[in-house]
Amino acid sequence: MKRLVGVASRILTITALAWPGAPVAAADEPKANDGPPPFESLKFRLIGPALGGRVTRVAGVPGDRHTYYTTTASGGVWKSTDGGIGWKPIFDEQPISSIGSIAVSPSDPSVIYIGAGEANIRGNVAAGNGIYKSTDAGETWALVWKQEGQIGTMVVHPRDPETAYAAVLGHAFGPNPERGVYRTRDGGGTWEQVLKKDAETGASDVALDPSNPRILFAGLWQARRRPWEMTSGGPGSGLYTSRDAGDTWTQLEGDGLPDGIWGKVGVAVAPSDGRRVYALIEAEEGGLFRSDDGGEKWTRISGHRALQQRAWYYSTLTIDPQNPDVLWVPQVPMLKSIDGGKTFSYVDGIHHGDHHDIWIDPGDSKRMITGNDGGVDVTVNGGESWYAAPLPIGQFYHVNVDGRLPYRVSGTLQDLGTASGPSNSLSTAGIRLADWHSVGGGEAGHTVHDPSDPNVVYAGEYGGYISRYDHRTRQARNVSIYPDNPSGHGGEDLDYRFQWTAPIDISLHDPKVVYHAANVLFRSTDGGQTWTPISPDLTRDDAETQGWSGGPITGDNTGVEIYGTIFAIAESRHEPGLIWTGSDDGLVHVTRDAGATWSNVTGNVPGIPDWGTVSMIEASRFDAATAYLVVDAHRLDDMRPYVWKTSDHGASWRNLAASLDAGIYLHAIREDPERRGHLYLGTERGVMLSRDDGASWQPLRLGLPTVAVSDLRVKDGDLVLGTNGRSAWIFDDITPLAEMSDEVAAKPAHLFPVRPAIRW
Repeated sequence: MKRLVGVASRILTITALAWPGAPVAAADEPKANDGPPPFESLKFRLIGPALGGRVTRVAGVPGDRHTYYTTTASGGVWKSTDGGIGWKPIFDEQPISSIGSIAVSPSDPSVIYIGAGEANIRGNVAAGNGIYKSTDAGETWALVWKQEGQIGTMVVHPRDPETAYAAVLGHAFGPNPERGVYRTRDGGGTWEQVLKKDAETGASDVALDPSNPRILFAGLWQARRRPWEMTSGGPGSGLYTSRDAGDTWTQLEGDGLPDGIWGKVGVAVAPSDGRRVYALIEAEEGGLFRSDDGGEKWTRISGHRALQQRAWYYSTLTIDPQNPDVLWVPQVPMLKSIDGGKTFSYVDGIHHGDHHDIWIDPGDSKRMITGNDGGVDVTVNGGESWYAAPLPIGQFYHVNVDGRLPYRVSGTLQDLGTASGPSNSLSTAGIRLADWHSVGGGEAGHTVHDPSDPNVVYAGEYGGYISRYDHRTRQARNVSIYPDNPSGHGGEDLDYRFQWTAPIDISLHDPKVVYHAANVLFRSTDGGQTWTPISPDLTRDDAETQGWSGGPITGDNTGVEIYGTIFAIAESRHEPGLIWTGSDDGLVHVTRDAGATWSNVTGNVPGIPDWGTVSMIEASRFDAATAYLVVDAHRLDDMRPYVWKTSDHGASWRNLAASLDAGIYLHAIREDPERRGHLYLGTERGVMLSRDDGASWQPLRLGLPTVAVSDLRVKDGDLVLGTNGRSAWIFDDITPLAEMSDEVAAKPAHLFPVRPAIRW
């Protein structure tokens, strides 16, 4: 619904020096994006959906049935003070949203440590920037250790809140020497690297014996992500123990532990019996290992496949604080053992799979909270029943809009599937979760609305799946180009290589024409019934990046690692037959004859990183020769922003990144369809606005939390955002942003025009 807006709501009092006329300079430490002061009363509006999302860690307060915390992969930190029913974000003002760990001090629950950077290193994992500490139960935070990378586990001394340990995995996409186990003894004032191996090996876990906190165990993990592969394991991995609070460490080998190369290691000590230690070890003869003498000797209790599948993504475990034989192992299902790990059963009732953590109240083993890829679940009766809170922490890959009034917003959400919801609502309750519905496709890819019929939506999924959804029948028909399941295969085995988020587009000149991209570009003229390739391979087609992914122990070929694909496509609305493509291995092509011939214009782009991912091409709304290009190189361990403009069909390009923060990479760019030269940029930490065609940029915070903006659209005068971690948002009526100027800023007050209201 278009709001009935009073004139007074667009009268802004302009304070002196409020308008940031100068470009935003790069800072040593990126800050949360702030909006121009004149607009501080205008806010982005969260529209949902509150379907949940990827949670990394959970925690509670012993004896406090009301307080819980959860950390998310890319949506910050959340807190509940009513037993897990309602949740509020408590980390939004910090300059990072990817969180890997949390530790609440057992002796002083007002002291909390946060390790930034999710350590479940998926292909789209985002880096953190160090360790944060709160001394007021999350009201305020201080960055107490600064380091880019991932931190998966933190623990606090049971009686001293000033002593804590962090398992620092480090960079997901490159080597760095700051990996290992760290310790502070002064509340985070200083940190010591007390256990390290090399620049390729980080720490996967750290645990202490609550009955004797001088005894610690830690897992080291050699792992690396590249755009085309995931490797887990190597000579750096191992299990270590310290008997002097971390001053010295001994690697544990033999005595029942597996031989050969190890991968990820998870470890836990039973709170009720320090002699009982469990370790999950990724190895050829890996699985669950148990020690009954404090880590001197070990027994392989179980090698069941359910404990080891996708070990790099899971490998955590929690021991019942009152019974050392009761063990919970988060995995694809939640697993529970009541006989010391000999046998396991699946735990029913939790609303979503892919589990990463479970916390159990030390004083009441029936009270628990779990974290999974769909959010959190809370139980107070030992798992007989669970409650899942509706958290708006969805991870949109892409977002789109249709032609209705009010328009609908759609996209694909990691692990949740597609979702389409209204941009506004006639209900006094606002937009409800029930107002959202699926439009076919799956968790990855794009959604594209037929401009001639908003009931029809094309939606993608990994593996090249594409469906045609018709809302009149509520059915989605598979119209895939090459209907096959590529799971378990490298790109070398496939006839066509489709990326995890293979792009889809509908022609602006003929809505019957649909495009879908693999390593070649396909076109359909009959709604997906038949497809024709209209290009050669538009990638580097490098055989070394198309192999089987994983190893040296466990394979991992789910589709994320398929590389050498077209990642972005854009068709000109002004010149029929003009199509741009960009590949995930760094190539830019253009055709002006509907695919009959193609030109590789990559060499004309100054400073484009080799093998970087062309995440978006925006064809200009005003002329055929102009396009904007965004490249994301963070999966090459390069966090710099890359964005260019061409005004001559790709013959030359102008760099638009000079005034951007050098440490924040980019995802998307869109041009205002009504104002030439007005650009909106989706970054890893928010939104930027340019009113001078990219010569300078200003941040748009406006109530938006620090979060990655993976895609954005300008629709009917609104700015629509799809975020990777906080669902979808809308800024209603961008007129004040667009019409702001130095002259307006000099006035004591200014009246902006108001859109006509609609009475329903």
